[in-house]
Amino acid sequence: MVDIESIAISALNQYAYCPRRCGLIFLEGDFEDNIHTSRGTAEHERVDAVRHEMAEGRRMETALPLWCERIGLVGKADVVEFLVDGTPYPVEYKHGARKKWLNDDLQLAAQALCLEEMTGKPVPKGAIYHHASRRRREVNITETLRHQVEETAAAVRALLESSVLPAPLNDARCRECSLKEICQPEAMAAKAKVHAMRATLFEPDTR
Repeated sequence: MVDIESIAISALNQYAYCPRRCGLIFLEGDFEDNIHTSRGTAEHERVDAVRHEMAEGRRMETALPLWCERIGLVGKADVVEFLVDGTPYPVEYKHGARKKWLNDDLQLAAQALCLEEMTGKPVPKGAIYHHASRRRREVNITETLRHQVEETAAAVRALLESSVLPAPLNDARCRECSLKEICQPEAMAAKAKVHAMRATLFEPDTR
């Protein structure tokens, strides 16, 4: 049975990217690697081991468990840097080049909300580290992002409660998706189109 009390932070990222992908992973338990996910896994190996370090005056924790009882989130931060005053600064590692993606920002904001509840300190900022370009992109944890985290968590919970797999998007996002062969977006879209056409066909009056 799918646990709907505690939503994985990573599920928010998946849902914001594609609700069907989220359903395939968290409802159906399906997952396939492709070159992008394999690279991401390899690049996460350095931060997946639990470590405690000091760098440039900041205490760094890797693979830090996270939770937020208010929203019902659980997960793990790649890296959390603690500033001199103890303010947490989450850093999420992504394999691609430096580019803004809402789903990545939502994942980081969810980590910030967890850290705020866990530490009692405000978390106004965090960063996405883009491995391909070796650069960080700082993200302001705005009120808009905070609301989007809560809305997305509610949407994921509703998806899991319904146990209904969303329809495929069948757009540009599907091209690089590792679940494309399982999802079959083109075939599903064609099937839906046929059903829609049949529904509009004239049906003779048999009265």
